Amino acid sequence: MDPVCHTLVGGALAESGLKRRTRLGMATLLIGANAPDIDVFSHFAGSLAALDFRRGWTHGLLAVIVLPFILAACIMLWDRLSRLLQRSASPVRPREILLLSLIAIATHPLLDFCNTYGMRWLMPFVDRWQYADTLFIVDPWMWAALIVGIVVSRRLKRSGSPTYTRPSRLALGAIAGYIALMAGSGVWARSVVANELSTAGWASDVRFMVAPEPLNPFRRRVVIDDGRAYRVGTFRWSPQPEFAMGSLIVWKRADDPLARRAARTRDGEVFLQWARFPFFVVPSQSADSTVVHIVDARYTMEAVTGFGAVAVVLDGGE
Repeated sequence: MDPVCHTLVGGALAESGLKRRTRLGMATLLIGANAPDIDVFSHFAGSLAALDFRRGWTHGLLAVIVLPFILAACIMLWDRLSRLLQRSASPVRPREILLLSLIAIATHPLLDFCNTYGMRWLMPFVDRWQYADTLFIVDPWMWAALIVGIVVSRRLKRSGSPTYTRPSRLALGAIAGYIALMAGSGVWARSVVANELSTAGWASDVRFMVAPEPLNPFRRRVVIDDGRAYRVGTFRWSPQPEFAMGSLIVWKRADDPLARRAARTRDGEVFLQWARFPFFVVPSQSADSTVVHIVDARYTMEAVTGFGAVAVVLDGGE
């Protein structure tokens, strides 16, 4: 999910009463909710290097075990340094700091797993992507619920209400319920699409994705792999569950000689390891060089350099 969502989850956890367990509880929860995204610094090595590293080492099960100890150590070091300047400040409680670090950090990969980008849970031992296809990466409905919960809790606290933690707890419960409903509806949508494809004569093992769309939880985008090309369709819940196959067909062109050359380059290998529904856009070869675009139909159907696509330059003599 996006950094705003992760930060709001950390804030809601804090306002639900967890921050009261120890000094620096709020800071621990906010930092912990974003800590796995420390892999964003891999972007300094280039976008493809980041693609190769992201959602793996810092997001997997091993990271969820190790990162809380690192964060807790950093918080306790900061606490010790700050108390040298503020001798009246009470020390943090190490066990509570570690507990809050674990809770906050665990929320991050669980939320990230919910979108179509996926997660490599077993890195660095197994480099395999897994996807839940439950939430769009930016979900304003979750933002709204968390913001309302945090704001109301803080206002009740200022007014002296003993139940000020309740709105944040309700907000966290609401988004947990929302995620569960989106996950369930996604499974149901996949079954409807699978039945429709089977009725239309598609093979039973056809590979497809039913992905959430922004803003509208009642609509999903369907990408189907028929072996040589991708077909794109739409699934709607309202007024009744319905799958409609679109007319768009995108050819993979993976057997084109230039596409094969592009796939063997380092950039091509990295992108294809990450891509879920890759296809190649291959122009006519010029005398000096050729640019082959590798695109992931999961995110875009356009041969543009940006998120979801990469341009591989092949020299004429390569």
